[in-house]
Amino acid sequence: MAVQSLLQYLGSCSLLCLAAGLFALLYFLSSSKKSVCNLPPGPRPLPVIGNLNVVDLKKPFQSLTELSKIYGSVFTVHFGPRKVVVLAGYETIKDALLNHAEEFGERAEIPIFRKMTQGNGIAFSHGEMWKTMRRFTLSTLRDFGMGKRTLETRILEEALKHWNKIPWKPFDTKMILNNAVSNVICSILFGERFEYDDPVFLTLLKLINQNTKLLVKLVLQLYNFYPSLGFLSGASKTVLQNILELNAFLQKLFQEHKEELNENDLTGFVDAFLVKQKQKPHTAFSNGNLMFSTLDLFAAGTETTSTTVRWGLLLMMKYPEIQRKIQEEMNHVIEPGELPKLEDRKKMPYTEAVIHEIQRFANIVPMGVSRSTPRNVNFRGYEIPKGTEIIPLLTSALNDELHWKTPHQFNPSHFLDANGNFIRREAFIPFSIGRRACLGEGLARMELFLFFSGLLRRFVFQPPPGVEKSDLDLTADVGFTLTPMPHLVCAVPCE
Repeated sequence: MAVQSLLQYLGSCSLLCLAAGLFALLYFLSSSKKSVCNLPPGPRPLPVIGNLNVVDLKKPFQSLTELSKIYGSVFTVHFGPRKVVVLAGYETIKDALLNHAEEFGERAEIPIFRKMTQGNGIAFSHGEMWKTMRRFTLSTLRDFGMGKRTLETRILEEALKHWNKIPWKPFDTKMILNNAVSNVICSILFGERFEYDDPVFLTLLKLINQNTKLLVKLVLQLYNFYPSLGFLSGASKTVLQNILELNAFLQKLFQEHKEELNENDLTGFVDAFLVKQKQKPHTAFSNGNLMFSTLDLFAAGTETTSTTVRWGLLLMMKYPEIQRKIQEEMNHVIEPGELPKLEDRKKMPYTEAVIHEIQRFANIVPMGVSRSTPRNVNFRGYEIPKGTEIIPLLTSALNDELHWKTPHQFNPSHFLDANGNFIRREAFIPFSIGRRACLGEGLARMELFLFFSGLLRRFVFQPPPGVEKSDLDLTADVGFTLTPMPHLVCAVPCE
């Protein structure tokens, strides 16, 4: 009996080995085709896992940075069977995304996002649909306040609305900043803000935050690398269930806007979209695009801005002398009792330099969002096949030693000339560049200036009692973005 069981076991092992061997052979045969194309160099891929043995999936941007030191500014890496070309260093990223904008102008096909959006929305759509949605969104953002005084007032009110209610004790800034920034984009999308305890607002935030956390889980990364492996498909179920809930939830809001729609008095992005839908039925202005364009704007308009402000306040606690210098500059520029306005920005070069350095140093989207080649591309002597995923390694530009004097230190003088005037730096590309650059850049820049300077006008930010500034940890917590580690803040009202 034991012998029979052993023989059965060995037989099953042989079948597994045979299957693995066949898989490896097929992998090598398919990957050997890359020699036909003159792909950029890179580490030799192993069967099945590709280069996952040399890439830390918890901090892939660090692994790719190290690989760029070995293989150069354009190199190939294999995430399992998924072939990716990485662009490293500002000059290379600029050359690809600006000088060859069309060749690197598509969005990569990421399996989980494809499954979620079905090609709808702004962030992960393609071709003419993407162009239509992008043009419409940019125009609508301008119509509803981007760069205008009405939105400026709204941002300042939201920035400070709940801070005076905070008790004089250490607290975590994450929730209050997240809610405030979310409400700014809500006012543009829906024409209204929400109270922080409103169940509609809380449901929206909860579902989006859940998906944001789930999408960076290791099992979902593996699903993106091996979408054909059935046992990994369960990893996407919670994400897709949340999308269904978000869809049902948002459809109720959209229906309310439909019923109250007044074409002569549009309240926000949703109303403007519904008007287009009536005018141009059976076009890109579909229910799917309304749903995912709204979600794209809400998610993008919340996470990156609130995270950057959190980094800013942490850095002000770490470097109190920089915080004092900002407040001294504001005292010279702004009347007593007044808050900063956008028009003050040109008169506050030091504050502007600090905000830019916060974005550079925080480096919150280190790998950008993947691009793709819409056709075969010849670039810097290499042949990159159609449909290849492209990672513009933004961290390599924001820390490029050819462009920054002290790239790994927090140093506002990166953005100041010898006379203390603010200077723009070419390699400052936190919003990426080219055709797929962040379309909310203008709004984000408004919010960052008004939130950050408004808060520093009202409060001095200090570590909790007993915590020295040298104890403050500037290590990033890696997720969908690079966020500060959990920490507490003391906000002391300015005298």
